[in-house]
This record gives sequence, structure tokens and C-alpha cells, in this order.
Amino acid sequence: MSHPANDKSFQVSRSPKEYGKVAVVYGGFSAEREISLISGETVHKALVEAGVDAHKVDPKSDGLEALSTQGFDRVWNALHGRGGEDGVIQGFLELHQIPYTGCGVMASAIAMDKLRTKLLWSAQGLPVAKHRMVTTGELSFDRAQELLDELNGCVMVKPIHEGSSVGMARADSPESLQRAVADAAQFDQEIMLEQWIYGEEYTVSILNGKALPSIRVKTPHAFYDFTAKYNSNSTEYHCPSGLSESEESELATLSEKAFKSLGCYGWGRVDFMLDGQTGDWLLLEVNTVPGMTQSSLVPKAAKAKGVSFEQLVLNVLETSFERQGGLFKSVLSAEGVGE
Repeated sequence: MSHPANDKSFQVSRSPKEYGKVAVVYGGFSAEREISLISGETVHKALVEAGVDAHKVDPKSDGLEALSTQGFDRVWNALHGRGGEDGVIQGFLELHQIPYTGCGVMASAIAMDKLRTKLLWSAQGLPVAKHRMVTTGELSFDRAQELLDELNGCVMVKPIHEGSSVGMARADSPESLQRAVADAAQFDQEIMLEQWIYGEEYTVSILNGKALPSIRVKTPHAFYDFTAKYNSNSTEYHCPSGLSESEESELATLSEKAFKSLGCYGWGRVDFMLDGQTGDWLLLEVNTVPGMTQSSLVPKAAKAKGVSFEQLVLNVLETSFERQGGLFKSVLSAEGVGE
């Protein structure tokens, strides 16, 4: 399926000056810092080339105070992981009445929590794999065996508040499950065990609330782990993904529904597995600040739609105008404060 390179729905009519002074917030303190640094550099370069007055701000070296004291009109949030995708930076920006890109406080916090995301999806009848939660602490051999029995003998172990596959591992025996949980405990106090899904992984990027063409990810690794994402030349990305037109439409509809069901807004990415045994789509998670590196998935999907990287970055920046003034200003106005 071909897509026109001049798709009018992604053309931005605003002049560069209308964006004002833009902070590209990147880096931060999370386990995904190195990826965020690359994303931020790439986004900043595209904004500058588009004529936008963009400046990089790293909370780790510059401090968050720079956002409130240096006259920024809006923020392009390129922070991955904790502090950037979990509602923390969003709350700070709301309080300081600085518009920002992407999801708000609630949606960011929920989507960052893999377990609560699945609980919400399950309550709405959306398809997810069987899963259980364990907390940090010693996992006994007998309990590990019980969990494996409940989850069909093989699981994916996931720290529930990390991204980029940080701390994830496959386990198919009590001993390997004990090791994987102990390793994951370095990153989180709560750990999700998800039934291992035998099938292919797909991802659907969301831009302006609408699904872009799906991508099928193929890796020789046991799963699409950190190395496969960022340090491997053997990972394959298929876009078009090979789905039929009806399957692509079905996946797009499910992606948009899953995205909106968490209160997500603007842009992001929804990850799936296609169960090779049942043929069912199974939702994995939502990324509310996806990677924007050269190997990242959202730029690949945008390109397949005929959207250049610069257009993509500007479209994401446009989402900040829906937050003009911030929630805090709206609350003050409603209460008559400051009038």
C-alpha cells in the first residue's frame, strides 16, 4: 500500500516563530537515559533545521528550574522512562503553566505501569495475555513452579515501570524464574510475569490520535530486547508489515481504542503480539514517549505514510497547543484565583 508524500493531514501551517522558544527536554535520570539523549539530539536538530528556536535541556545537568526560569514557551518532551513518561515531568510543567507534547499526567502514569495498564484493558474487554504480579523479595522454588503452571510453563519477566526492555527476561523453569525476578528487582519493586506468547511482534505508532501503518519486528534474539532494539544489525523491520488490508484496519482500530482507553493523547506507540497458536492480537503496552533515534519505530512508520522526520517532529510539537496554559491555569481560572 503506497502513501502520498504530501499527505495534507500531516502538513503544519504554523510558522516557526509561532512556536516561540522551545525546550527539548532529554536525558534525565532513568535507565533509558542514553537512548533519550540520542532522541533529544535528533529532535533538536530537526526543529532547528525547521527554523524553530529550540534549546536542549537535560534535567540531570541543567536542572528542571531551567524550564521555568529561561522563558520557554513550550516543551518537546523526549525523556524516556521514569521522570519523563510516568507523569512526573508532566505534573511539573502543569504547575508551571508550560505547554508540553504528548500525554498528560494521568495517562502517562498509567501507561508507564504495565500491570495497571493490563488491568484497565482487561476491564474493557481488550485482549491481553495471562499475567501475574510478584513483589521484590525472595521467590521460593515452590511458588515459582506454581506461577509457571498458572502461566503455561513459560513467562516473560518485566519490571512494571521500565521501558526499552530494561530488566526483562524469559523464564521456563523455577530456577530461571527465580533468577529473572531477582534481576528485575534491581529496577522495580513490582514485577509482572506474562505468559510467553509464541508469535510475531507488531507495533502501531499513533500520530494526531490516528494509527500509522503497522510494523512487524523480526529478531533472531529470544525476544525484542534492549540489544535487539539499539545495538543489533540483525533486527528486521517490515513496513508494510505484510498484513492484509482488513487485518491492517483491524489492528489500527484496536490500537486507537487501546491508546484512548488509557486517556492517552496526541502521539505514542502501541505494541502487540500476534499469537501464533490462536491468531489473536494481544496487547503488550503503550509507549507515551517513544524513541526518536535513527532506528526508532515511529519515524519508520511515519516515513511509510509519507511523513518526513521534520514533519513528524513538528506534528508532535503541535500537540503542545492543546495544553496551552496548562491544567493548573484552568483550575485557577475556574476558582477565580488571580483575577
